[in-house]
Amino acid sequence: MGPVADQNLFVDIRATGHLLSAPQGLQHFLAAAHTVAAEIIVLDPLYSTHDQDENDTRAMAALCQSLLRLREASRAALVVVDHVRKSIGRYEIGSAFRGSSALHAVGDSYLLLTRPSPQFNTVELRFQFRYAAPQPPRLLQLDSSVLWFSAAGAPAPQAAVDRRKVEPSDVRQALTELGTQARYNQLRQQIMTLTDCSKRTAQMAITAACQQGSIVQTDGHYCLPG
Repeated sequence: MGPVADQNLFVDIRATGHLLSAPQGLQHFLAAAHTVAAEIIVLDPLYSTHDQDENDTRAMAALCQSLLRLREASRAALVVVDHVRKSIGRYEIGSAFRGSSALHAVGDSYLLLTRPSPQFNTVELRFQFRYAAPQPPRLLQLDSSVLWFSAAGAPAPQAAVDRRKVEPSDVRQALTELGTQARYNQLRQQIMTLTDCSKRTAQMAITAACQQGSIVQTDGHYCLPG
């Protein structure tokens, strides 16, 4: 949480359109994971990473094999966020996924987040582990001021100190200092060095600068508009 966590967070803003169900899509996710030496990969939500029929057991089994290849080749822990069926039993956890049961067959650990009552900002977290006994359910309460869940009844952590927003002018300056052009990782690192911002903030600044036309991307390089 806060600056420490932000420094270790990478959001793949280029993942749109890349599908794990296709070989080239899997290679994109692997390349992104290797670029940042990812230790944990979060796919949220799962349906945004594939175009398969979630009720088709054969199609979902193939997708599960892609998930396993991603985990093994990246050597990172893989966290998949998915929705559950509209109606689930009180003690269903891993089997509560909507569609095919293929996902339940390959996971090691499952966490189910439900809201016992829509009138309160309280949710229940339940656990299921393939190789260990489950932990007792936990009630968590959302503090909307800091967007953080804490154990129900416990005080929420203090909000992190806001960092200075990185402006398109900062991105242009970083690119100018690097020369006529730079690759994405070079530009991101220069922005982080120049503004003392987090990796995620630098990524968002590059995206905003491109959208505003402050910089342009050509053949994998970023440069100032001609």
